[in-house]
Amino acid sequence: MNGKNRSYLFAGLTILFWGTAASAFKFSLQHLTNVQLLAWASLSSTVVLLFIILLTNKGKELRKLTWKQSLPSLYLGLINPFTYYLILFKAYELLPAQVAQPLNFIWPLVLVLLSVPLLGEKITAKGIVALLVSFIGVILISSEGNITNINIESPLGVFLALFSAIVWALYWILNLRNTGVDPTIRLFINFAFATVFAFALGMLVDGFWEINLPGLGGAFYVGCFEMGLTFFLWLKALSLAESKAKLGNIIYLVPFLSLIFIHFFVGEDIYWTTIAGLIIIVASILYQQISESNQKS
Repeated sequence: MNGKNRSYLFAGLTILFWGTAASAFKFSLQHLTNVQLLAWASLSSTVVLLFIILLTNKGKELRKLTWKQSLPSLYLGLINPFTYYLILFKAYELLPAQVAQPLNFIWPLVLVLLSVPLLGEKITAKGIVALLVSFIGVILISSEGNITNINIESPLGVFLALFSAIVWALYWILNLRNTGVDPTIRLFINFAFATVFAFALGMLVDGFWEINLPGLGGAFYVGCFEMGLTFFLWLKALSLAESKAKLGNIIYLVPFLSLIFIHFFVGEDIYWTTIAGLIIIVASILYQQISESNQKS
């Protein structure tokens, strides 16, 4: 199998696994709190990433890592996965999966917005239009099928889902500055620090050690197939791709695939407003990216 086909294989597995994530979140949160899920999923992901490092013969590189090289992961791990998933899991506790998942998916547009003050980039008029149009999608999704009489069931849940997108975009901007370390090793250290933070927080929460096998199973699935293994597969897909931009666009299949899993495995009836809002958000993202690409060419 050549590099291009392997790239699409890894990307396909990534889309499949990330497509199941929202359903796995809802299942796990029936048995665990957001703090418990964060801690055990982060631990699972750390172990999975360590195995991947050893299997890919990067153990020596990990051992040679200096404290100075590891230090950025201290604050990056605090941002993602610790803060990001802590907020996102709470949003999933408060909202239907079909609402929380697409609201979180506005992060590419937030990334454009944050790049202005943090990276000194300029936002175009078309970029502003894309952002404004995306808010129509947000309103549709938040209405939960009742657009004629909008009454948001959980304003806090909507806020947290949208705020998680800001945290995710901020993480990726800051991560651009953390070069010189293998991406898989960097992910491992991030999750290792986040695991420490999560268990430290758990010590302050009543009932943190009250866990059950279904909950632990769900946390392992989330840690493996939403976090550790799938991040590695996506990085591998990008490294083998002939065009990272073209490959990156197929990631927008994830929220639509996710709705199918949510319907059949979580049992939610999918609102028409969720589908319409998601189409608007994805169209806004693609419009912004195509406009930016045309401007650079």
